[in-house]
Amino acid sequence: MDREALAEFLVRRREQLKPSDVGLGAGARRRTPGLRREEVAQLAAMSTDYYARLEQQRGPQPSVQILASLARALRLTPDERDYLHRICGHSAPDRTTFTDYVHPGMLRVLDRLDDTPAFVVSMLDEVLIQNDAARALLGDVSGLEGIERSGIYRWFAHPHDERGRYPEQDHLRHSRVLVASLRSAYGALGERSRAGEIVRELIVRSPEFAELWNVHEVRRRFEDHKVLIHPEIGPIEVDCQALFTEDESQALIVLTAAPGSDAASKLELLRVLGTQRV
Repeated sequence: MDREALAEFLVRRREQLKPSDVGLGAGARRRTPGLRREEVAQLAAMSTDYYARLEQQRGPQPSVQILASLARALRLTPDERDYLHRICGHSAPDRTTFTDYVHPGMLRVLDRLDDTPAFVVSMLDEVLIQNDAARALLGDVSGLEGIERSGIYRWFAHPHDERGRYPEQDHLRHSRVLVASLRSAYGALGERSRAGEIVRELIVRSPEFAELWNVHEVRRRFEDHKVLIHPEIGPIEVDCQALFTEDESQALIVLTAAPGSDAASKLELLRVLGTQRV
């Protein structure tokens, strides 16, 4: 691990970011350029003391999980993220399978969407980051790990827990969309990837999945209109817009409702009720 290179890199990247780049207000006049240490620590979900020790060349070797958080907080490009891993003594992540990294362009857009549900997903329907409005509508999935992070896996492995957010008449259609999307990811990532692991698990666990998988439908898209059921507010009709990265490995999903509609009023009410688990 090269502590000097790490410290210099963190300081330079922190100085290059403006508060507006990460969705923060400018606040009082700043004596130094860029973000403060405590702001980076907050964005990376770590203590200010721990982050300060990294910049002072006194910290321990960061884990790959810590580095993923730092890459996200500092809005690193893929090349910068790989460099960060290498100077910390880790191999650069495999760009086809590493899913915790969120493209900086996606984060910049998400930072500006605070009044409508929005979240970033991987090819396997893993929620990489979500705003408060999305947590209020869909629940907080940040604590999930491993294969359970995939919404596709949970839909078939835990149907009683996952399907309550959709009307029953929409279940089959949603199942087909998810399997077709997984088939697309499987083709891109290969049988030895996380996609392959999900397929092998679900073929054993879910007869419904096995039947749909054998249809060989391939489709990488999102439904443009859907009804979601919130446990406190009930059905909410939303339109779904998706913005993909250039390699289509991630998508920013934005859920909106027509101005003045009943659904728009319900989404506004969710901001008052706070985060609910669907």
